[in-house]
Amino acid sequence: MSKELIIAIDGPSGAGKSTLSKLVAARLGYTNIDTGAMYRAVALASQRQGVDLEDETALAALASRLEIEFVRGPQGERVLLDGEDVSEAIRTPENSLRTARVAACPGVREALVAQQRKLGAAGGVVLEGRDIGTVVFPFAELKIFLMATARERGLRRWQELRAKGLEVDLQQTIDEVEARDLADQQREHAPLVKAADAVELDTTGLDIPQVLEKILQLVRETAERYRHVERGR
Repeated sequence: MSKELIIAIDGPSGAGKSTLSKLVAARLGYTNIDTGAMYRAVALASQRQGVDLEDETALAALASRLEIEFVRGPQGERVLLDGEDVSEAIRTPENSLRTARVAACPGVREALVAQQRKLGAAGGVVLEGRDIGTVVFPFAELKIFLMATARERGLRRWQELRAKGLEVDLQQTIDEVEARDLADQQREHAPLVKAADAVELDTTGLDIPQVLEKILQLVRETAERYRHVERGR
């Protein structure tokens, strides 16, 4: 593949963005940038430091001074917050709900979007989140919008938490997914919206390998289009 693409994978919570972006990046030899984890890290830091979720100035200042890194180790990709591995801590149900409120803060988004654009500007990256194709990289060569029913996404989340030994209620988990959807869609700044030129993939009833192959096929088709453009210059 001669051109290293910017691949944007958007969609609601539980659609499989994190898992698939990691797999796609690994198959292509690209860098994976988990933007959702960045917002989760800010949410965790705000809770630990006692920052009021209504204080947007304080939240923005917090986001600007945090150091968030992605590293690959024996346990796979890990998220570091000021040098601490918070990969598990940022994905609790409590922090997920807190994240929706933190992500709605324009100052937080401005600080993190600037970091994301810097990381992905040269291409050869897979970024996943809720506004990559609409706000962060509106000119990404390939935009994918992953979908699944709220019930299926809640079931996936419930199974994931149960596998970690957490006692959680299935219906409550589904309700939390729906609440997160509503918060993401209704926020004033950078709401969850499918980009007009994004390819929508409904993952309901599909397993990870099936969705991965669909995405890789889209990557191959996109790269081929750009090869034709380069040859025609």
